[in-house]
Amino acid sequence: MCVGIPMQLTAIDGIVGHGSDRGTPQILDLSLLPDARVGDWVLGFLGTAREILPEAEALLILKALDGLSRIMAGGDHGDAFADLDARTPTLPPHLQAALDAGQATG
Repeated sequence: MCVGIPMQLTAIDGIVGHGSDRGTPQILDLSLLPDARVGDWVLGFLGTAREILPEAEALLILKALDGLSRIMAGGDHGDAFADLDARTPTLPPHLQAALDAGQATG
């Protein structure tokens, strides 16, 4: 399984982006993100930046990843998933439309 890690770009040299993963310098291939700029948050997968993220979303992902690390170490997740705890689950639009049309089974 591959997990995307949010990183803020600190420098760009052509298609090479420089950022950090919690203080550890990282080099990212920016070929898929020609519009990326220094200061942008990107979602990196195995050395390749795949998406530009709003800062708020990047920080939520980092918070969740920290919570998962604490759980894996035998601790408590703390408030790492507070944004999900307060949210009511919703169906994807196509499933909600089917439910609204009275289709309970596929």
